Amino acid sequence: MCPDLFTIDVFKQLFLTENEKEAIRKCFHYKQFKKGDTLIVNGDDVEIMYYVLSGCIRNYFIDEKGKEHTVQFAIYDWWITDLIAFFSKTEAVYNLECLSDAEVFGIRFHDIEKLSIQIPEFNKLYRAKLQASIVGYHRRIIANLSKTAAQRYEEFVERYPDIELNIKNYHLASYLGITTESLSRVRREISQGSR
Repeated sequence: MCPDLFTIDVFKQLFLTENEKEAIRKCFHYKQFKKGDTLIVNGDDVEIMYYVLSGCIRNYFIDEKGKEHTVQFAIYDWWITDLIAFFSKTEAVYNLECLSDAEVFGIRFHDIEKLSIQIPEFNKLYRAKLQASIVGYHRRIIANLSKTAAQRYEEFVERYPDIELNIKNYHLASYLGITTESLSRVRREISQGSR
């Protein structure tokens, strides 16, 4: 059963008229996915951004050697898509995969644009979420350039404690830019250091 958009956290904070709520409801489409389902495949046209209600979705790309690189995980109250393709109208670079059963609301690019013009409260929300995403990406770049694997792991666990429960070791290792063996070593060193 499709939940009411305005009972979920992201929209509760908006001050909207009933007409504005109805306009927003018409643009968001509820979908359920199973573990292992793909939402986007490299090469796809990308028109939809997803708001995650439940589950865990992974955003990754595969390099020329066939190695997977995880770029993002999304859980409840997160937005996810291939931002490069979404904004530049090019083919998808990334793949989006459900790591567990998931429920999402999807919204098309042109509907985001339309709502942002028509409803100032929606525009504020959209801009705030986009800005938070940009900040998150830049923090990640700085961490990858300046922190050790152990520091990146500890920061990940501190910032996103619920995600680790939903993902496999190789997903987390690829997100951190290390091997699964290195991840095991980092965990071991941290647990021995905390004794």
